[in-house]
Amino acid sequence: MSTKIAIIGAGGMAGYHASGFRQAGAEIVALCDVNQAAADRAAAKHQIGRVFTDVTAMLKAVPELDAVSIIVPNKFHAPLALQALKAGKHVFCEKPPALSAKEMAVMKTTAEKAKKTLMFNFNNRARPESYAMMDYIAAGTVGTINTCQAKWIRRAGIPGFGGWFTTKALSGGGPLIDLLHMIDLGLHFMGYPEPAHILARTYHDHIDNKAFKGPWGIPDVEKGTTDVEAAAHGFITFKTGQSMNFAVSWAEMNQREEVSVTFQGAKAGGLVRRLFGVNGIDATAQDDCQLYTLEHGRQVNRDIVVTPDETMGRARSALNFIRTLEGTEKPLNTPAQALALMKIIDGAYKSAATGKPVAL
Repeated sequence: MSTKIAIIGAGGMAGYHASGFRQAGAEIVALCDVNQAAADRAAAKHQIGRVFTDVTAMLKAVPELDAVSIIVPNKFHAPLALQALKAGKHVFCEKPPALSAKEMAVMKTTAEKAKKTLMFNFNNRARPESYAMMDYIAAGTVGTINTCQAKWIRRAGIPGFGGWFTTKALSGGGPLIDLLHMIDLGLHFMGYPEPAHILARTYHDHIDNKAFKGPWGIPDVEKGTTDVEAAAHGFITFKTGQSMNFAVSWAEMNQREEVSVTFQGAKAGGLVRRLFGVNGIDATAQDDCQLYTLEHGRQVNRDIVVTPDETMGRARSALNFIRTLEGTEKPLNTPAQALALMKIIDGAYKSAATGKPVAL
């Protein structure tokens, strides 16, 4: 019997979730969004039969649901996940996991108590490059990864002005919490070591300059709020002795948008990177997946060739959720990892606010 799932949220990510769920053989039985018109449009586009505008009503009307996916502004991730878990449903939630580590801790405890699966769409773990690199790491080719650099830098990528992305009460912050994917991917490669301390700074250059608006996100809200950072840079130490530095930005004066993790292992170094093109994913875009080794006394750069995935793992991540429920794959992420990540994000904001290192 196929897994029955409902999608909460009619935004653009719904298409990736729907694609992955269906590839795994799941049945999407309902879609819910507070905006009736948006819900109707998304349901028609993705061929989903039942439409709701209230989650409580949906859970009551469709008791056969096994799981829900959550695609809403960040503020509502935790409340909706908790509601679904308490109703006995598995949960697949968009990033970030929550607004804070405190919220994430409650989600983790609730999932454990309900004996339900709680996973998050850290889709960059599901990119073919990441799967390939993890094969080398698991095989011992890389050895212990001592240091790592995580970067998501946009040249002009502010996702609208005055909307929920730029309203801290709704988003939790700017690019630090929005573009946390590469920090997560670096931690994934490193074995998710327990963080010890963090030193971070946030910057607000260009956050009110509409010349730095990106081609995605939401329409500007004329009288809305823009009270988040434009960029964040920091350094994390771990109790294992490992370390990571990170740079995330919506508006940085660099050549072009870069999404990358570079690491240095005891046996080999590595790189997973996407350089976006002039118009996003176009002919000028470039994907790299490389190992850097020493062979026969010579420096060797080894290209790892994989099948390109323009969705950056989004559909594959959703597919993994269904296969996890069905016991045919291991989960790509866990609540414990999500909690560790949110402790790092919280610590970075606290360090930036105080100007001091923060113990985690």
